[in-house]
Amino acid sequence: MKRIVLSSITALTMATVASANVQLYTDSNGQVFTTPAENRTALDMASKKITIVDKESPEFLLGKQTQINMNFAAEDNADMWLKAGVRIQGTFETKDKDYFDNTKDIDFNDAYLRRVRFEVAAGFNKWTSFVMDVRNDKANYEQAGEGAFNVGDAYVQIKKPFDTSLVNFKLFRAKIDVSRTETSKSALTVHYDRPHIADEAAQYITQNRRGTNAQMFGDWNKKVHYQVAMGDGVQESGLVDATGKKITDAKTPAKVESQDFFYGGKVKLSPFSGWEEKEVTETYFGQGQHFTLGAAYWKTNNIKTSDTVGTLDHELVNLEISAHYHGLSMSAEYFGFDGVAKKWGTTETGKSNGWYGLAEYVFVDLGYIAPFVRYESWDKYSDAAAGEDYDFTSTVAGVNWYLMGNSIKAGLSMQKDEYGTTLREVAGKADETRVKLTTQFFF
Repeated sequence: MKRIVLSSITALTMATVASANVQLYTDSNGQVFTTPAENRTALDMASKKITIVDKESPEFLLGKQTQINMNFAAEDNADMWLKAGVRIQGTFETKDKDYFDNTKDIDFNDAYLRRVRFEVAAGFNKWTSFVMDVRNDKANYEQAGEGAFNVGDAYVQIKKPFDTSLVNFKLFRAKIDVSRTETSKSALTVHYDRPHIADEAAQYITQNRRGTNAQMFGDWNKKVHYQVAMGDGVQESGLVDATGKKITDAKTPAKVESQDFFYGGKVKLSPFSGWEEKEVTETYFGQGQHFTLGAAYWKTNNIKTSDTVGTLDHELVNLEISAHYHGLSMSAEYFGFDGVAKKWGTTETGKSNGWYGLAEYVFVDLGYIAPFVRYESWDKYSDAAAGEDYDFTSTVAGVNWYLMGNSIKAGLSMQKDEYGTTLREVAGKADETRVKLTTQFFF
């Protein structure tokens, strides 16, 4: 009984001093002390903590932001751990749709959950870990209803198997870097809805930029980053023509019958000392600086369809530039698509290209209020005949309030999307004006 009581007192004492960051010591008999002495060894207190707070975070109105997920470390094996966390993004939106045929114009209000996710990760040893999430995005969006849960990320990571940051591996459902904004976690983006052209790039080579694949990646002193990968190609539910119509929704519905593996890679450079990129994010909270240039090439060959268009070869070129200095951050990307079907049911294919630019300024002294703007320009079919207009532009302006960094934030934005005459008159697209109130809770 005494041992039980003493053990309980010891456990309580250890928990108390651990929370206060006090170092403990033990001797060969297992007794615990708070001061060092001969024949006493320091206890590894870090392995006995559950951690969540980002110690390098600024102090926001509601405190420091959290790390990505809560970390539970095993007491008897410091290399084994479990991380778990949640993400919820809510949107209240009013939208006006302006069709070429004005009798079809509509305006409506909508409230939906932009993202709902449970994230978990597990470390097996000092090299190998597993990361996954289950999600139900756009629940109650327009008339989509509650939606269903599905798996997002689900990959095994092998970190530094040769004891160098130059060589790492990811296997299975991991993102390929088709775009900087698509690679950044959605919890770390300035605006919840990424640029339309980036979302197209996310489906152009492989499903949702994370179709099952194998990839190798790494960095040299954070100055040079690279990724090479190959894996499963496009998914027919995400295969669209220049008008945005899915192949499965064509006048004569079609499917993808076969295709090759996708392949390609990306290289990014941070050429200036002290301006290295340490994390792919769009939010910096007025801290530090970075400058990065990047280029990528990806290809999926022999996409054999049952549509009149026949076999497609998809090529994607992506260029990026990003920088931030204290409160000001800016990024821009260019996308070049080749092998675009002009319209399902025809045989014509061609190219598409466009870009976007994003800028944000964080007013640190005003409680981390951050106005931002984003502009996007996309020629959805640059090989169009004279008189055809496949242009698309999108302008977003808004303000975010980082109440607890990315852990708790709110935003207000206005977005204007405009389509060219061909897309409005022939494809039935509508210009849209949206006003959004957004919130995020994430750890």
